[in-house]
Amino acid sequence: MTRRVITTDRLLIREMEEKDCECLFEVFSDKEAMKYYPMLKDRKETMNWIQWTRDHYKKYGFGLWIVEHKDQGVFLGQCGLVLEKIRGSVEVEIGYLFARKHWGMGYATEAASACKAYGFEQLKLPKLLSLIDPLNQASINVAERIGMKREKYVVKSGRKLDIYTCYNG
Repeated sequence: MTRRVITTDRLLIREMEEKDCECLFEVFSDKEAMKYYPMLKDRKETMNWIQWTRDHYKKYGFGLWIVEHKDQGVFLGQCGLVLEKIRGSVEVEIGYLFARKHWGMGYATEAASACKAYGFEQLKLPKLLSLIDPLNQASINVAERIGMKREKYVVKSGRKLDIYTCYNG
């Protein structure tokens, strides 16, 4: 049975399942949606991503979740909390990636804001961050709308990524 994690005014945020493969693959194979990610994913890599994410739930109690429209049941994308190794320490990142046909409707901001609240209120995390390509203005806008500020940058997999951070309290 699918576990609901968060509900907002418009969104249902739930655990990822194998049945989400086709919807995720649609995003992971879209060159425009994946423009700021290291590579596209095929179906096998998408299934591996789902399994990795489900393992993350078991190990840490959180992960990237599926975002659906609450009333329509339509897949919108993924958003959630994931561990990232940054300069030798492990941090919790708010990650988000949405299907292009749903861009510009405020879903990413609503989902990221809900995940931020979950991280601070439910998990009692002291800090959350997002790693964002400096050219990805849409992701920067989401981070800033939920109260994150650019602090520094890191180089991961040969790519410079800005670190946007917010603190609990």
